[in-house]
Amino acid sequence: MGNYAGFQQAVPAAKIKLSGEELHGFFKSVSDQYSMDQVTFLCIGTDRSTGDSLGPLTGSRLLEYGFPNVIGTLPDPCDACNLESKLKEIPKESIIIAIDACLGQPSSVRFYFGSQGPLHPAQSVGTSLPAVGHYSVAAVVNVQGPKPYWTLQVTSLYLVMTMAEQIAHAAASAFGLSA
Repeated sequence: MGNYAGFQQAVPAAKIKLSGEELHGFFKSVSDQYSMDQVTFLCIGTDRSTGDSLGPLTGSRLLEYGFPNVIGTLPDPCDACNLESKLKEIPKESIIIAIDACLGQPSSVRFYFGSQGPLHPAQSVGTSLPAVGHYSVAAVVNVQGPKPYWTLQVTSLYLVMTMAEQIAHAAASAFGLSA
């Protein structure tokens, strides 16, 4: 996809495949409607699994860029064990942007799926958690296979860190924070 314009014409829950360069357009569509203070980033994952560390890595970088409302960081992850209690901390009027790692097709690795709608955390590993987010970004960190937990464990840390930085940089740039 070389053009991000299709996102705004998409049906509300449609997932749009985005490159790292196209993430800015996704976040710009949110920042055009909401201020940084109205948005809460919900960064899902754990630092105990390389592939699943995308959320806390992204959350920590978002805080460093100056976003005031971030849940899910390296020191305080938002994972399967505490997701529901963390959701209760978010003010009802807040616009939630959910961010999580996922597994997918080989052609989608290193890409993102942006949506004006929720994502389903832990779906790749067969866990049932509530759908979260008014907007969402799912980062495809590795290939979906028969052993998803193992796949997440052996996912490249370099790739995950690069993708986390792309997300945080694109959000900061779209919301006018120095990147």
